[in-house]
Amino acid sequence: MNTNTQNDLARLVLRVVLGLLILLHGIAKLRGGMGGIVGMVEAHGLPGVLGYGVLLGEVLGPLMLIAGFHARIGALLVAVNMLFAFALAHTGQLGQLNQQGGWALELQGMFLFSAIALALLGPGRYSVNGR
Repeated sequence: MNTNTQNDLARLVLRVVLGLLILLHGIAKLRGGMGGIVGMVEAHGLPGVLGYGVLLGEVLGPLMLIAGFHARIGALLVAVNMLFAFALAHTGQLGQLNQQGGWALELQGMFLFSAIALALLGPGRYSVNGR
């Protein structure tokens, strides 16, 4: 297998896995309602309607990643969503370690930096618009 094929397959794996894992969070919000997110946003003094932006970062962005349709934009939606998650829900954990000695926000950090990597790399050949 040549290097280009390996790179494109690696991008596909990264896109699909990140997209699916984030999409599960979005589906949970769609099923459970947006009240908790809207309340959290309002508790920080922001307009509650901004809470619906989570659907961009946890539903639209992941679907774009999975399909590879303008995946760089989808990755940026996920990254911005994760920055909001850090700011609104996880600020108190930024410097904490978990019981196993890892960063308390390692999952959120992996989501954020994987999205940034995909925004920089692009979706690869195995995508709807193949870039």
